Amino acid sequence: MQNLSGKAVTFEDVEQAAGRIRGYAVRTPLLQHPALDERAGAKVLVKPESLQRSGSFKFRGAFNCLNLIPEEERTKGVVACSSGNHAQGVAASARILGISATIVMPADAPRVKLDRTRDFGAKVVTYDRAHEDRDRIAAEICAENDATFVHPFNDPAVISGQGTVGLEFAQQADELGQKLDDVLACTGGGGLSSGIALALALKSPSTRFHTVEPELFDDYKRSLEAGVLLSNAARSGSICDALLSETPGEIGFSILSQLASEGLTVSDEEVLEAVAFAFRELKLVVEPGGAAALAAVLSGKLPVEGKTIGLVITGGNIDPDMLSRALSR
Repeated sequence: MQNLSGKAVTFEDVEQAAGRIRGYAVRTPLLQHPALDERAGAKVLVKPESLQRSGSFKFRGAFNCLNLIPEEERTKGVVACSSGNHAQGVAASARILGISATIVMPADAPRVKLDRTRDFGAKVVTYDRAHEDRDRIAAEICAENDATFVHPFNDPAVISGQGTVGLEFAQQADELGQKLDDVLACTGGGGLSSGIALALALKSPSTRFHTVEPELFDDYKRSLEAGVLLSNAARSGSICDALLSETPGEIGFSILSQLASEGLTVSDEEVLEAVAFAFRELKLVVEPGGAAALAAVLSGKLPVEGKTIGLVITGGNIDPDMLSRALSR
């Protein structure tokens, strides 16, 4: 099985990734809205990766990773595991680069994510999230064709690509003349969060970075507090399907254990409120897993009064029924 892991991630890797994705990934804006500032009692800068190509930040890491595959290996294809956003990021990147892609996805993934992954041209193999091992399934598929496995978060190239979110955040805040006190990001396996923390450490060193996870799926928060990798007891049970990683990735954890501040958690009800707030007030369509950081600010999980806060809305791939559920509350 080919794999692109095996080295530490540096700030220079993030800068090089920014060059590779330029012209393909969207440089998403930094938004500020009076309704959000008033609600939070702070100046809140929002980076909406829901507007990113394929509907989430995942395109950045996927494209950077696939771009690094040697030409002679590309004909063997790529394989990935994902609940949907990494799947779409890999599928979209593979189509651009002319690489075949097979994605292992949970059968209970949102229908919009399954359909869009197929629409990008990838082959989708479904599995039972509660009883089957997606990594084993992916390994078997890779072995058949000696394909390259693209891990959703525990890969240096993926982390470097996701880190461009943090690089842009720091640059755009500086362009606005704003100094960021805290930045929050929705966190699953930690690829995005570790990349952002790495970029901020160099570009905005006084900024505190916080992971945000669903309650009962707070493996990152607990791992950071314990100083060792811990896992979640359950594999499903939250509407935040994009954030239900079983345990933090080792590479990202090695970064966040040094650079992250207090981890935060939010309930599904708080997330639904954030989805509705984003739609009604910010005019943004946001999926539950992509709204966790916004939910943390709206529910007061972090003292922010009088501060300048940054948060990343990580994805907008939401089923219509889930959006309706949020808006009908």
